[in-house]
Amino acid sequence: MATRPRENHRESRAGRANVEDTPELLSYYDKLDTLDAGALWTVANKIEPWQPKSSSVPVLWRYRDLREHVLRSVELVSPEKAGRRVVYLSNPGRREQAAAVGWLYSGLQVMNPGEVASAHAHSASALRFIMEGAGAYTIVDGHKMTLGANDFVLTPNGTWHEHGVEATGSPCIWQDGLDIQLVNALEANFYTVHPKMNQQVGYPVDDMRNAWGNPGLRPSSGDWSKGYSPLFKYEWAPTYDALRRYASATDGSPFDGVMMNYVNPVTGGPVMQTIGASMQMLRPGEITRAHRHTGSFIYQVAKGEGFSIIDGKRFDWRERDIFCVPSWSWHEHGNASATDDACLFTFNDLPVMQSLGLYREEAFGENGGQQQVSS
Repeated sequence: MATRPRENHRESRAGRANVEDTPELLSYYDKLDTLDAGALWTVANKIEPWQPKSSSVPVLWRYRDLREHVLRSVELVSPEKAGRRVVYLSNPGRREQAAAVGWLYSGLQVMNPGEVASAHAHSASALRFIMEGAGAYTIVDGHKMTLGANDFVLTPNGTWHEHGVEATGSPCIWQDGLDIQLVNALEANFYTVHPKMNQQVGYPVDDMRNAWGNPGLRPSSGDWSKGYSPLFKYEWAPTYDALRRYASATDGSPFDGVMMNYVNPVTGGPVMQTIGASMQMLRPGEITRAHRHTGSFIYQVAKGEGFSIIDGKRFDWRERDIFCVPSWSWHEHGNASATDDACLFTFNDLPVMQSLGLYREEAFGENGGQQQVSS
């Protein structure tokens, strides 16, 4: 049997695979191929890297460039045929997975007044962050939530959910975020369409916010044992107020500024089992120190303008722009304004990293300094 060229990942360092190819070994490898097997030492150095090496690259998606194309989709496809009108964010290193970064998916969805998307459920966890428009709402397992700009809403795994815009509203755009690629990689995804296509609202509007959204208080008869937060909606006004109050009581993190996590009010943990979310505020002129950590992050600029330096490349952003930070990438953020704060919403896969004991963080340089920016 003729041998064929193959990749052999060798390293001349003790404890690493460093086997030279020989005609006999190449023939041996070919024989293993016929048995759907292989020699570990040919791939060991590749599958056990010294440190994480993400196939994702840092990307900035400018809202001013995408918005017209998102709105254009309304003219091109109906919600009935498309299911959801979404322009998804495609990372050049993750195109085959249709992922924005790592195993996280994101896209921009648009709906016109009077439109209602059909209800469905899936194993993937999902979230929405409202960008513009009025009259949007989401229904999750019969609970209806009204939505405004910068509101953050959950549609957890396994829940029936649908979206719509009231007839009296205006065209609405929001960012979707899902762990769908992670669930697909685990070969665990299921998808179901609601038998009646739409749900009946079975509770007072915004009941979950009114029951669970009171800081420091919990319903005396509120039993909740599910793995995701009962507070399906996190509104912008109290979030921003909490950030400002926290800023008056802390110097903040040298790496993240004034940052607060969205949490499950029952457990104090992440809002969903596989997706975490935070809002961070950079005070006027603030520039954070550089660090890196495991976990993939997708940011949206909720307020203000500034810049981020990711693995030595500068990205200038303004309100509604979206950017990503791949796992184990050096990153730092800066507020370009000397008079106003900037706020960054982010969702991530940190609950997975932390649950599996895979979270690791490192400051840049001995004292956590700034990166050099490449031209």
